[in-house]
Amino acid sequence: MPSRPPEQLLLSGALTTFRRRCGKASCRCATGDPHETPALRYTEGGRTKLVTLAETDVAEVTAALARYEQARAALEGAAAEGVAALRARLATRRAARRA
Repeated sequence: MPSRPPEQLLLSGALTTFRRRCGKASCRCATGDPHETPALRYTEGGRTKLVTLAETDVAEVTAALARYEQARAALEGAAAEGVAALRARLATRRAARRA
């Protein structure tokens, strides 16, 4: 399967932020705010996986997650239309048998 250009990535999962202290006594995180690292959390084979990201990747990942949600919503809409069409066809067939 050919890879998509970066602007066309589709990603499922969630964007999250790790907050942790590095352990260095002289670091600002020892007494102040912890270090923050963005990450993509996703499920693969029933297990949660993480991919840590650079700040420069966050916008691209956010856009790819939004494209996935749009595609999923469109697919669910098409499936709902398919169920409605099937039910209508079956109802018409039942009505024809009763007549």
